[in-house]
Amino acid sequence: MHKLEDYIIMSKEMGNGLDLNDIKAISDIAKIIKDNDLGKIKIKNADLEICVEAKACTAASVVNSTASSVAVPDSDVSAEPKETAESGNICKSPIVGTFYAASAPDKEPFVSVGSQVHKGDVIYIIESMKVMSEVNSEFDGKVKEICVNNGDAVEFGQPIMIIE
Repeated sequence: MHKLEDYIIMSKEMGNGLDLNDIKAISDIAKIIKDNDLGKIKIKNADLEICVEAKACTAASVVNSTASSVAVPDSDVSAEPKETAESGNICKSPIVGTFYAASAPDKEPFVSVGSQVHKGDVIYIIESMKVMSEVNSEFDGKVKEICVNNGDAVEFGQPIMIIE
């Protein structure tokens, strides 16, 4: 899996000159899309065009007017998501990122198997591009299973936990 710094280095080698501030701005735009439930946003000026899409976005790209581009490759996560034939409501990852069960390494997890949750409760965090996004439960019920481990890379739509 590539790190954010790898993309900045690749971008500079290709002549795009993106830096951490540019990546932070893109991350902020992605958060605006998520918070406002938008599908896509496109920003264009004379030198740069940025298109950020929500949900099923598999790659982000930044296109410079000199026709060079940086494409973020699909992550090379080798672990397949657990198949589950169990009953219950499946909470899926809303974005690609890293799953965290707690707000900090020294804190208790938001929920564990057997925990009672209510719609709107924070149940985990997904970190994407150094932005921590709290994920709220869409369901009332009891946590039946947590399908991933703390620190695992997760894909968009991957089952994270089952609530019954």
